[in-house]
Amino acid sequence: MQFQISNELIEKVKFLVEENNNEELLLHLEDVHHADLAEILTELSLEEATYVIKLLDHGKTAEALIELDEGARERILETLTPREIAQELEEMDTDDAADIISELSPERQQNVIAELVDEEHADHIVELLRYDEDSAGGLMAKELVKVNENWSVTGCMTEMRDQAENVTRVHSIYVVDDKNKLKGRLSLKDLLTAPSQSNIRDVYIPQVDFVNVNTEGEEVARIMQKYDLEAIPVVDEMGRLVGRITIDDIVDFIKEEAEKDYQMASGISEAVEADDGLLRLTRARLPWLVLGLFGGLGSVYIMQGFEEALTKFPILFFFTPLIAAMAGNVGVQSSAIIVQGLANDNLRGSLVQRLIKEVSLSLINGIALGILVMLFGFVVGQDQLVSITIAISLLAVIIVSALVGTFIPIILNKQGIDPAIATGPFITTSNDIFGIFLFFYISKIVLGF
Repeated sequence: MQFQISNELIEKVKFLVEENNNEELLLHLEDVHHADLAEILTELSLEEATYVIKLLDHGKTAEALIELDEGARERILETLTPREIAQELEEMDTDDAADIISELSPERQQNVIAELVDEEHADHIVELLRYDEDSAGGLMAKELVKVNENWSVTGCMTEMRDQAENVTRVHSIYVVDDKNKLKGRLSLKDLLTAPSQSNIRDVYIPQVDFVNVNTEGEEVARIMQKYDLEAIPVVDEMGRLVGRITIDDIVDFIKEEAEKDYQMASGISEAVEADDGLLRLTRARLPWLVLGLFGGLGSVYIMQGFEEALTKFPILFFFTPLIAAMAGNVGVQSSAIIVQGLANDNLRGSLVQRLIKEVSLSLINGIALGILVMLFGFVVGQDQLVSITIAISLLAVIIVSALVGTFIPIILNKQGIDPAIATGPFITTSNDIFGIFLFFYISKIVLGF
């Protein structure tokens, strides 16, 4: 039966912490999974969570710290001494330890690293900190199982046992030469069935997918998804095996990137959480609100230029929100599809083909919606010429908005800018301006004012 975190359990933990009843508290939390422990910690106050972290075994609390939201984890780490943080990092894989230590200030990083007992573990963490966090080097862990192509099968088994002690899950066995250059991978089945005196070079598989330390995280995710890989080795510029990326690491990366893209598409310029401070939340939201403000002011200025139209045909004013809304909706739809295609690397065809397809789709949608507008005008007894004007304007706005929503993400991507920026207020605001201008300009031509 799945473990359930109830209010009664949370209150019981709070009470035991308050009473300093360590023995009973350990009994309640001893068999709790680290993911559930992380959820419990989020329900406690900072003082209570710190108390629990210091009480429990480092092996469990280290895993729980990894599961915590970054903001909650940062607050807990601030209450721990460098030595206490080092004890937690000792129990983590190097990639998780590097991620957590990167959240500390440079001064605290040095103090924590100095407290690490395992010098090799410390060296690996320092090495990982040198890479960009969104690159293969920043995502990889140093823990892996590798064998030399010149080893015998018997000797290989002994070496693998020693290495596996430091690896949580053995997804693959990698084969290297005397210079540590990646040569291939080793099938466990082939290893078990091979004659004991055979060398690894006689049984290993030379075909192996790998990435470079500088490969972008998105490309790593694409490769692992395409070839259904549970893990992928990472090599340096000289082809030497330096680490591996496992599926759980890449899933976390994809989740974080999706959250960033969602926030960016919603008009939030940096990764924030609901419980972040007012200053950080304001800094993340205000720039896009300022953009929307100037876009709205631009729309007002355009409408002032067509004041005569509003005087002679005041009904046009009531259709302005409709035109602006359709422009924004069409632009967001088009840009969302393009951004998704760019992210999944499945955007096929030339720009000309994309242009023809978007224009064709826009014509179909625009004509269908234009007919509905004409029918609406007929039902409510609206002037036929005004209905025609709105229908033509709607068609033109849909075509232009679709093209803007299509090509802005592509252009941004070619310039090395995250195209997700195009799927929110940026597209909506720009298409509002284009839409209102086209509406009144077409109205001027058709209605003749």
